[in-house]
Amino acid sequence: MSGISRQAYLVIALLSVNGAVGAVDVDQDAVTAARSVFVEYMVTTHEFDRETLARLLEEAEIVDRVLEAISRPAERVMPWYEYRALFVSASRIEAGAKFWLAHEDELRVASRRYGVAPEMMVAILGIETFYGERTGTYRVLDSLSTLAFAYPPRSSFFTSELEAFLLLSREEELDPRNSLGSYAGAMGAGQFISSSFRAYAVDGNGDGRRDLWGDWEDVFASVANYFKVHGWQRGGAVVSRATLSAGWSGAEPENSMELTETVASLNQLGYIFSSELQETAATTILSVQGKDEQEYWVGYHNFRVITRYNHSVKYALAAYELGQAVQAAYMQLHVDADLEAAGA
Repeated sequence: MSGISRQAYLVIALLSVNGAVGAVDVDQDAVTAARSVFVEYMVTTHEFDRETLARLLEEAEIVDRVLEAISRPAERVMPWYEYRALFVSASRIEAGAKFWLAHEDELRVASRRYGVAPEMMVAILGIETFYGERTGTYRVLDSLSTLAFAYPPRSSFFTSELEAFLLLSREEELDPRNSLGSYAGAMGAGQFISSSFRAYAVDGNGDGRRDLWGDWEDVFASVANYFKVHGWQRGGAVVSRATLSAGWSGAEPENSMELTETVASLNQLGYIFSSELQETAATTILSVQGKDEQEYWVGYHNFRVITRYNHSVKYALAAYELGQAVQAAYMQLHVDADLEAAGA
């Protein structure tokens, strides 16, 4: 998180407390006041030009659809088998294999440089944006201004992200009016929020820019770097399916993303799974709702790394399974190509 003070956050939150109880009733006076506090902070802390920044933020639109998207009541919890079907689908697998084939040279370079499996990079891009096809249609400036100044429940976080976005735009010489992303301000094929963009995005081809929208070398390198920085272990295990023995004595797993168990402790509890890791290897035990029965999974170190990209057990499981399926489909494409060439 950036260095904006807690006092500044508090002022912004107080000024906008009446700003967005719902998407239909935004207190424009509160938005204007919160924006003014933010401008003063950026001028004082980061030496932005006051008039230029004030004019830019006045151009930013408070978008009702953004407020509706982030504040609507939570939908029912989607069971794992429905969530899996959404992301580990035939269309996404097929598209992923073709995408990998089209970019295999760039993926190979990024994988070797950062030690991250190519199927993992492809899977993340497949889940986030369908391999770069759906990167978002909201102006990031509008989304972050809306959530910073008109959504009190998370104004502190999004004020920090707006700060990071403006710094990023200055550093990368981008026009902040032109960057597009999700309703929450995530950008590019890998959907990096502004603070993650600044911290983890890299210039994959040495052209002096970090382009996460259209430069696949930068995209692959940045996703791989994110995993590397968070501790990805080259060739390390991710998850194993588990079953319950007759002598199972454990409580239903809490699906912690922290590795609080070991291979040995799970065996002692009665979980049966295949693992080449040492008995002392750190693990977590996961339970998700399958279509016909409860499923149990053992997560290892690399599983936890995936959850650093998105803090969700279901997301990490889907990413792993999509990666495995895409890898198999990609290898089949090569087999088919070889057979076709041999027949010719």
